[in-house]
Amino acid sequence: DRVPRMTQLQGIIRKMRGVVGTPVKYEMPIGDDHVLLNPLLGKILTITHAGEIYCVSCGKRTSKSYAQGYCFPCFQDSPECSPCIIRPDLCRAHEGFGRDMDWERENHLVDQVIYVAWTGGLKVGVTRAANVDTRWIDQGATKGVKLAVTPNRKIAGLIETDLKAHISDRTNWRRMLSDGEITADDMLRAKYGLATRLDDSLQEYLTEDDFVTEISYPVVAYPGKVKSVSLDKEPIVNGALMGIKGQYLILDGGRVMNVRSHQGYNIT
Repeated sequence: DRVPRMTQLQGIIRKMRGVVGTPVKYEMPIGDDHVLLNPLLGKILTITHAGEIYCVSCGKRTSKSYAQGYCFPCFQDSPECSPCIIRPDLCRAHEGFGRDMDWERENHLVDQVIYVAWTGGLKVGVTRAANVDTRWIDQGATKGVKLAVTPNRKIAGLIETDLKAHISDRTNWRRMLSDGEITADDMLRAKYGLATRLDDSLQEYLTEDDFVTEISYPVVAYPGKVKSVSLDKEPIVNGALMGIKGQYLILDGGRVMNVRSHQGYNIT
């Protein structure tokens, strides 16, 4: 089912899948196929969008995509679009409240990791313990270290909120699409600097796991001045693939395309 070389494929696009390697190995789901992207570096890609968008949750056609791939009803009702996805401190799964408690038990009532990552700048974030590497790859992190581990998303959100006064919880995607870097020692200094600032009531969740994960990406050349391209404004995108980082395809001429923001688009 994997397609390392092809002339043309058509189908619904989903976010890229990255597997840790040297560098990360990327696949892009298109319909029922999975395109291996690393072998396409340096080759010309043409991505054409005919105007159709389908919800990644219910599969229905929608005139507009919400929250990177959902129709409006699913945006309102799906647990994957709950407010606590963006604001973990709002999670109430531990109280028995959620849009889908089975989903909450599998995703929010399990160990959560609060981490520090380098994505062109230092940031703090929260993700399931089983999802750490995938989360770092999706954000284009080149280094990451665990700061704390909690039994549910609510407590993880409280830690993240407590640290926001000292470190960003957002990725600057323009800076991420560069080759700026810091050392593993710098990461550990950042971790322990934040640990000393954490409220005493949350100190018990800090972890002594000091392993700094380092991630490299398949990039021939980073863009100078970055220009984002969107299939909504430019239904035919054509160019040489110069790299993949995070959820971005890096094309020649400094153009970049966020694949995740186009989930549900029917493309060729």
